[in-house]
Amino acid sequence: MAYFRRRILTVLATTIFAAGLSSPASHALPPGQVTVVLVHGAWADTSSWNGEIIELEKHGYTARAIANPLRNLVTDAGAVAAFLQTIAGPVVLVGHSYGGAVISEAAASSPNVKALVYVDAYAPEIGESASTLNGDTSAVVTLPDDQLYDTASYPDAPNGALDLLLKKDVFLRDFASDLPTEQATQLWSIQRATSTVALKTPNTAAAWKTLPSWSFISTGDRIITPASKEFMAQRAHSHVTTFQGGSHLTLISHPRDVAAVIETAAASVS
Repeated sequence: MAYFRRRILTVLATTIFAAGLSSPASHALPPGQVTVVLVHGAWADTSSWNGEIIELEKHGYTARAIANPLRNLVTDAGAVAAFLQTIAGPVVLVGHSYGGAVISEAAASSPNVKALVYVDAYAPEIGESASTLNGDTSAVVTLPDDQLYDTASYPDAPNGALDLLLKKDVFLRDFASDLPTEQATQLWSIQRATSTVALKTPNTAAAWKTLPSWSFISTGDRIITPASKEFMAQRAHSHVTTFQGGSHLTLISHPRDVAAVIETAAASVS
């Protein structure tokens, strides 16, 4: 029953539209004509979206998760934009965490993208990088790097850039805080390295300025503060859903709640 109550609240919350934006189309396209493209964030991979894909496909949507290179904001977005060119028809583009910065950049050059969804994600303004938007010192990633990351060099790294891997204690305690320890440990062990360049490169585009957007905000997130996500959502005039609790990986722990917001965004496409 708790799930159904949350789902009803999610649908209600995401249908309250910010001032200046149009109401959802009365002639929405059938689910089979809308493709949802999912972009994961740092220290993750496409499996982050397994639960959402299952839920979306149950309701007739085609869902595609693309591997985010995690090398450089501009080139990562270019890889996503190139993938979007292979899809016929309208797209709802979804980003988690750093993936939010990527979709903000990629959608600006992708005319088939009709809506954006930010899942505990960054939504930078032009000139901002993901690393500047974590929020106040309650965000764990504001700690010194040597307390957060194991680092490694990589071939052709520009200007001394490094690959970052979250330390095990940080990953379990703060990144995946609402997941069972065994599951969180497995995710830590398979995390993908993220270049410092990816997190520090400023956005050159902010597609949320021209596209309708939805924001899913977990109050239990210790990586990006809820206040920072709320600020970005209000700036983008997003339709906000606040999820009580969760973690930075609520997309894994509560995929049905996240999928419900994505479906609301998809239902706006006409």
